Order: sequence, then C-alpha cells, then structure tokens
Amino acid sequence: MSEIQIGVSKAVINPPIGSFIAGDKQNRTFTGVLDSLYAKAIVLYDGEKSMALVTLDCIGLLYQDLQKIRERTAQMEFDISFSPENIVISSTHTHSGPDIVGLWGKDFSESGVNKQYMDFLVQTVAEQIQKASKNLQESTIRYGQNESGEDWVANICQEEIDRSVTVLQFLDKNQKNIVTLTNFACHPTYMDAVYSEVSADYLAGFYKEMEKEWGGEHLFLQGAIGGWIQPSDKEGGYQKALQRGQELALSATASLLEPKTLSKSKLNFQRKTVFFPVMNEAWQQLSEAGIIVDRKVTDVIESEVVWFSIGEATFASHPGETAPIYGMKTKELMPEGPKFILGLSQDALGYIVKPSYFENPNLPHAPYLTRMSLGKETGNVLMEELTKLSKQNYTQLPN
Repeated sequence: MSEIQIGVSKAVINPPIGSFIAGDKQNRTFTGVLDSLYAKAIVLYDGEKSMALVTLDCIGLLYQDLQKIRERTAQMEFDISFSPENIVISSTHTHSGPDIVGLWGKDFSESGVNKQYMDFLVQTVAEQIQKASKNLQESTIRYGQNESGEDWVANICQEEIDRSVTVLQFLDKNQKNIVTLTNFACHPTYMDAVYSEVSADYLAGFYKEMEKEWGGEHLFLQGAIGGWIQPSDKEGGYQKALQRGQELALSATASLLEPKTLSKSKLNFQRKTVFFPVMNEAWQQLSEAGIIVDRKVTDVIESEVVWFSIGEATFASHPGETAPIYGMKTKELMPEGPKFILGLSQDALGYIVKPSYFENPNLPHAPYLTRMSLGKETGNVLMEELTKLSKQNYTQLPN
C-alpha cells in the first residue's frame, strides 16, 4: 500500500466589487458575490522529493505570475526540502472570476488587471503553499475512473470529446478523506455574460457536494476544453450550474465505490521552459500596449510545460485551452494508471487547436478560435515537448 505525506490549505480569493469580469464582452464589472472563489494548495512529500499543486478559480493564470509566486515562495521558510520550481498551478477557467489577463477592461486602451488584486493573489497562493507544507500527514492513495456529462457537455466544434472523470483520493490514517483531485473537461460558463456576480460557476455545486460526501478538501483540475467544450444547457442559469456541479461530484463519488489503490507513492517531476512561436500579431500588440501586463511577446513567447507522477498516477500540463485531441494524444504517452490532463496550467495561452482550423476557415468557429490562438504550430510544439518529458520521466522512475 502506498504512503506519502500530503498537506492542504485553501483561501478565498474573491476580487473587490467593481473589478472587471473575465470572459465574454469587455467593460463588465462585479456587483456582488454568489459563491466564493478559492486558491487551494496541496504539498506532496515522499521523504526525498516534494512539489506543490495549486488550483485557482480564475480564467487562467499567466506564466509571469507563476514566476512571481515562485519568487515569493523562495523567500519563505519550509520545514522540508522544497523547490519553488516544483510548483504547478492549474486554473479552473471560470468566466465569473476577475480579469487577471488584461483583455476584459473598459476597452483595449488599458488593461483590465487590478495590480493590487494581483499582488494579493500572488501573496495568498504563496502563503497557501507554505501552510500546506506545514500540515503534512501520512496518507494512502486510491483512485477511481468514470465518465460524465453526456447530457450537458458538448463539443460545439462537432469533434471528439473526452468525458472521462479521473479522481485521486488521499486518505489519512483513519481512512478519512484529506483531499481529492478530480480531472474533467468543460468550460465553467453557465454564468458567462448573464450574471455580474462572483462565482466558480458549476464548480460551486461540485465543491459543496464533494464536501458533503467526503469532508476534507477538493481540488478541481480542468481538462482539455479548447475547440470547444461547453455546457449545452446554459439557459438554466445559476441553479442549473449548481445542479450540474453536484452531478459531477456524484460521478466522482461513484468512481470511488470500488476504488483501486496505488501500489507506489514516489514523486517524479519534470519541467521544461518552452518558446512557442507567435504567428498572431495581436499577442505582440497587446503586450506592447501593456494590456497583457509584464509579458514580453516577440516572435516567440516563453512558457512552460510539466510532467509529473505520483506513483502510477501521471499528470501533464497544457498551457492553454487545448483541443481534446491533444489531451487524448497526451494520455497515449502515459503508462497504465490514472491519467490527468491539466489544462490552463502554468500559463493561459488561449486556444490550442488543430492546424486544420487555420487552413480551413469554414470549420465550425474557426475564425474565433484562431483569432484567440498563438498560431497553427502551437499544438505540434506542445506535443513534441510533452513527448520528450514523458521519456525523461520513464527513465527516472523508481523500480
């Protein structure tokens, strides 16, 4: 039976009322709060290696802000050997969270980012990582797999879709839940352009139901949602969002009725700085205008991908909204065991779609998807780098 130390911490990260809302049209501001947004952190330690995994209820944290969080944690004291390089941050992509990218301000004359809020967010995330590292306790790990969303999640580009629900659960010495990690792919956009209140969207219902069923904490890991995975019943509004989140939690719970236990618990972590080609001049213009704050964009943009494993559980990051085909291809690189695709992790580089969308503007939603993309080579570069990391991971796995 596997054993690993894990610590958990979370904090509310609601933006000030009046902040710009990320997603859909510009110049929308918050008027209230329907449910809270969270930064949730776990720190894992196998006696030799350690790492942190953080989820944020936001549109997508950019790479430069991940680097600021690393710089902040480097100034903090840890009771274990901890490298800020081993921090992974995954965004849920709610469209009812603050503009932390810059695109949704009053107009394109100024950024929608609130710098004071970003300072608060960076500090809060760093603090949750430190607190999680001080809450370490022995755990055993089990996992479950299921499918969900057949009646409410659709790929509106009429292509492939991955409906898998993968859950990793950490139990304490009394077999009580410490934390679950749930991986599923769907835009949290029930509230998009309809409500002006802060909300995690359907994840609010997911969090509430998981807490009711299991106690402890629960992190949602967004999957490959690009090209274009959306709820198909948005007319239901907030109550429908909560219902769908509850249903997802029940699917995750059902997957653990006959769970499998990990036989190993060693950590392995690989990361790679990647320079993605920028074929879309709009990215350069937004950078030069300061709309995307503190981000240098030339003919390339610096970003990062990670590949890590917890025993037989394998995780890979995608730095944007990737088409499901890239999630499926990434899973093909993974060994047997639970497989996690971390969309919008380490960065938020817009849509990462198949080259055919750049070659054929008549494909469904191609003009919009390509306008919000770096270019046709992004997916190919991503898969090349992930393939290299997967091979490095295998060579370093313990026997």
